[in-house]
Amino acid sequence: MEDRPLKTSDFAYDLPEELIAQTPVEPRDSSRLLVYHRDTGAIEHRVFRDVIDYLDPKDVLVVNRTRVIPARLFGVREGTGGAIEFLLLRRLNLTDWEVILRPGRKARVGARFLFGEGELAAEVLSIAEDGSRTVRFAFDGVFEDILDRLGQMPLPPYIHEKLADRERYQTVYAKVDGSAAAPTAGLHFTPELLTRIRAKGVSVVPVLLHVGLGTFRPVKAEDVREHHMHSEYYEVTPEQAEAINAARARGGRIVCVGTTSVRTLETVADEHGVVHPGRGFTQIFITPGVPVRAVDALITNFHLPQSTLLMLVSALMGREEALRAYRVAVQERYRFFSFGDAMLIL
Repeated sequence: MEDRPLKTSDFAYDLPEELIAQTPVEPRDSSRLLVYHRDTGAIEHRVFRDVIDYLDPKDVLVVNRTRVIPARLFGVREGTGGAIEFLLLRRLNLTDWEVILRPGRKARVGARFLFGEGELAAEVLSIAEDGSRTVRFAFDGVFEDILDRLGQMPLPPYIHEKLADRERYQTVYAKVDGSAAAPTAGLHFTPELLTRIRAKGVSVVPVLLHVGLGTFRPVKAEDVREHHMHSEYYEVTPEQAEAINAARARGGRIVCVGTTSVRTLETVADEHGVVHPGRGFTQIFITPGVPVRAVDALITNFHLPQSTLLMLVSALMGREEALRAYRVAVQERYRFFSFGDAMLIL
């Protein structure tokens, strides 16, 4: 445990720009896998489909079944015709959404915007402290159908290539619409690999966390303790909680796919690591020194410097070990971020 307050700059590392993956590899499970053993500090270099070799029949693999919506809308301001970009973060009811606007400084309460030749209109209702807006959409028909026609997939800003197939930014087990970004650790799984994992006796249990601003908003405070996570919706059903707890009871490990699955379980776990059913909004912020009670292993991608995701990984590995593993990944030319390679922390 760190003996001083953590600074955001403590989680910086050097990354050559050419290691930022611009396109996904094919097939999905042919990406590389860095395996880190917490008990010894040993590092192995494998291919992602080899992850099955590290899973035992008693284990449970916890995945996030959220599905990314085409949450990026491009339109114009009514009256002036000025260009505007919306990123939909969270649906509040049938017509109202929490959104980020760009450029947004002049989008005051009452400002109106049009999308798709006026097929969709929006009015700003309120402005939050963090700059996000609550807007009310006006439309005829089914909002999801309109969004599917007008919206674009919300790829991160560091990806400059066009995505030919929307489904490539979805996990193969994505079921529930609602995310503004993909839970990218799950992008490496294929149906065939999941079939082999289940055939080995490993349980695969889906939970839900809709990825929003809390996951990818940059940390602006230098003192990590001053950063406040944006809330994100989660669900864990009684059946899911029972299956996860049963794995540990039979001597298996809880292996999370992605930091979103970790945050979901840690939100609903008690001090003994027992997972309870629940639903609601979580603002949990996991950093070194915060106990991780319900998770034994993690499959994750390589994350941005100084991000909350790297801080979560550091809570499992220790900050210095996490940065050492990242240095090795850079030296070995791993691909980073959303479409990049993966790491298994055991």
